[in-house]
Parts: sequence; C-alpha cells; structure tokens
Amino acid sequence: MAIVVREVYHHNLVTEFNLIQQSLSRFPFASLDTEFPGTVYYPDGVPAHLRSTLSPAAFYKVMKKNIDSLNLIQIGLTLSDANGHLPTFGTPSQYVWEFNFRDFDYEFDLQNPDSISLLRRQGIDFLKNKRIGIDSRHFAMLFDASGLGLSSFCGRVMWVTFHGPYDFGFLIKILTRRALPEDVYDVKNMIRLFGLHGGLDRVAKSLNLGRLAGKSHQAGSDSLLTMHVFLTLIKRCSNDEKMESAMGKLNHMVYGLTRVS
Repeated sequence: MAIVVREVYHHNLVTEFNLIQQSLSRFPFASLDTEFPGTVYYPDGVPAHLRSTLSPAAFYKVMKKNIDSLNLIQIGLTLSDANGHLPTFGTPSQYVWEFNFRDFDYEFDLQNPDSISLLRRQGIDFLKNKRIGIDSRHFAMLFDASGLGLSSFCGRVMWVTFHGPYDFGFLIKILTRRALPEDVYDVKNMIRLFGLHGGLDRVAKSLNLGRLAGKSHQAGSDSLLTMHVFLTLIKRCSNDEKMESAMGKLNHMVYGLTRVS
C-alpha cells in the first residue's frame, strides 16, 4: 500500500487536524520530526568530535540558544498503531503529515547556509512556505484542540523521536510562544540527595507536606505538590554549600533520560 505525505499549509490546516483528531483513537503512536535552519551556535572551545560528551547543562544551554534564535520550517507527524499500520481514511493509500510554516524568512532570518542549501536540494520551497505556510500560533491552537496537546502527554499518545531534544524543544517553543526556560529540574532526581525514595506522595509525607488542593494522580494537584517538594528541597540546600553544588548539577537532567551519578 502506497504511503502519501499530506502537505499541510494555511488553507488546509483545519481539515488536516480534524483528520488527525479522528485518527488518534486507532493510531496512538505519534512520531515527530522537525526541520529548522540548522545549528548556528556551538559550545565554546569544544571540538566537533567531543560535542556528544557535553554535560546535560552545557547541551541544554547550546540547544536553548539555537531554538530561541531560530524559526521552525517544518514539522513531520506520523500516526501509527502498534503493528505499523497508518491511517488510510478509506482510500488505497496510507498517510503521514508534513506541516509547512511561514515563520522562517529565508532572506532575513538567522540560518546555517549549509543546512538551508541541503533543505533546498531536498525540495523545500521557502518562497511557497512564506506565501501560504502555516502561522505557528494557529498550529499551536489546533494542535492542543486535536488531542495531541496536553492530554497526549498524560498517556493518550505515545511520542516517538529519533534524537529528539531539538524536536521537542521547537515544539515546546511554538506551543508556549516563549523561549525555552533557563532552568529545568526533575524532583525525582533531587530527592536522592536527601536519602528520599518512592513516589510523590511518599516523598511529600517524608517532608511533612500535605496536599493543599485536589487529589493524588490529578495533574493539577500533583503539579502543585511537586512544586512544594521542589521548593522545600531548595530551601534545605540554601545554607549548605555542598548541597547547593550537588543540586546545581541536577539542573537540566530529566529523570530516566540522563544518568545521575
């Protein structure tokens, strides 16, 4: 069965998101890829062959600087079931999506010339994107409404990327309409410094913290309790130079994605 890439521009964005919304219940695996104007900032004094050894903090700093400074060109989206079947919409073909954005202006915006040349050779039409491409603000609104937004990160959709920090970084940027945050902490990593273990409720109880709103396993309540645990641990470190240093090393480290020594 042939696989067809559905090219999405401003004029068919709503229609395509309606199709995506209809597909999610049967095709809950979503793979994401982005195309952007290349990497323009690199870590100072680090040769190319050593960049893969950067610490989480150093990598995040460079990634943030690039993402904050660049405009997205394309997002690719594939929906699949567990057996690799893709949506057909009752036709003889299977479909994936390619969203083309107008945000990037190839004449004036920051870019890596080699990357732009490569994308041009691969068939990306920057002039067409500028003329009829998608406004990322409109994309963000429809993305959330389709079921791919916040609800998908609560278990409805399983997200798949290949070397995905920049993919998710650009997605977060256009969904929030903000630069990436300066600091990222995962409380699950932090609790080890204090000899604490277990889930959120157990850790909170060990710190004599209670829930001030809602119930366990509700996102709003859990986010509030997570914040209280985080601030309590930060406060405990405030007068201990050694603990402050150890806590600082956990910045930009997401539990399960980075190794904590």
